[in-house]
Amino acid sequence: MSVEIKVPMLPESVADATMLHWHVKVGQPVRRDDNLVDIETEKVVLEVPAPRDGVITEILRTEGDTVLADDVIALFEEGPAPAAQTETSTSKKTESPLPDTDALPEDAKAPVSPSSPAASEKPSVAAPAGPAVKNLAAVKGVDLSDVDGSGRGGRILKNDVLARANSPSVEAVAEDAQGVRREPMSRLRKTIASRLIDAQHNAAILTTFNEVDLYEVKSLRARYREAFEKAHGVRLGFMSFFVKACVEALKRFPIINAAVDGSDILYHDYYDIGIAVSSPRGLVVPVLRSAERLGLAEIESSIAAFGERAKSGTLSLEDLTGGTFTITNGGVFGSMLSTPILNPPQSAILGMHKIQDRPVALEGAVVVRPMMYLALSYDHRIIDGSDAVSFLVAIKEALEDPARLLLEV
Repeated sequence: MSVEIKVPMLPESVADATMLHWHVKVGQPVRRDDNLVDIETEKVVLEVPAPRDGVITEILRTEGDTVLADDVIALFEEGPAPAAQTETSTSKKTESPLPDTDALPEDAKAPVSPSSPAASEKPSVAAPAGPAVKNLAAVKGVDLSDVDGSGRGGRILKNDVLARANSPSVEAVAEDAQGVRREPMSRLRKTIASRLIDAQHNAAILTTFNEVDLYEVKSLRARYREAFEKAHGVRLGFMSFFVKACVEALKRFPIINAAVDGSDILYHDYYDIGIAVSSPRGLVVPVLRSAERLGLAEIESSIAAFGERAKSGTLSLEDLTGGTFTITNGGVFGSMLSTPILNPPQSAILGMHKIQDRPVALEGAVVVRPMMYLALSYDHRIIDGSDAVSFLVAIKEALEDPARLLLEV
């Protein structure tokens, strides 16, 4: 029985998607739920699973094509499950980060097999290729007439262009001619760029700074780290203290947790805290839902899970949607001070930085303390400087005297 393979439904905020990477070829047997193709949206990569055991009989949309929800991208024929899986089977889920071929190491980009029909019967003229593939070839400086297409009917795919571009002869010409390597932005990178520019253009962003002495937090962690890990099975880090401190400060200054909507201000009576984490495709911000209800262990477990899922590319759109306030930690990369940019439509973001032992004056004496600079960027359209400064001071006080977090004072 023939079945249409369609693009999954996209959320309202995502208009379209890009065909990223086919994991199967026409005629290749697959099992039910094997991943057939990766489709990239502005936020995450979606997998399209096989509906049943069978084979792909026709691929209608190639890598690089822009597609909409419910578009038919392939035809599938139901059939018996293959007796054994080969090394090329898609039943093995990739353990690498998101399967963006532009981000893969050189030896992971699939060259055209010498034994393939496309390689043994090279056409005298350029094989058919879609607009996206032609654009990629132009960017990479690849002559399509020199490329063996591995797609159906000798069609040239994105991987074929990349394989040719990464061959020694092509690389040498590109480097000798200009010494410049050009790569198209990933869809996520384009979205990040667009959102950051929008934030700069549409908000009146100011940043206020302070510093915090983390001696008490470090002492508390050292004292209870082993017992905490044994009781909860997760490492006690700094981020959970910052999340709790931010939640308490947001309760005292609700305007920091608000957002601009036209000529209105939207106040949120819940605290969904975005935690900026790195992924192979760029910065993503998964959200801790109702952080005010979470204990330190629950916060640490959630953040650890976000980090692993960001690396493996399994964060969902739900994970990345919403948020009323964001925390970003440039300190993990060694940053001493920065001015973070707002994460629209939120009105404020806290920047953490590197912890560094520094001499400070304490009760008339000079002592060495683990100090961190804090930065709060905020939308001055609705947040006054006094509220921003007071909010940052509230975070500082909570972290310098962690008992405040327990007592909520």
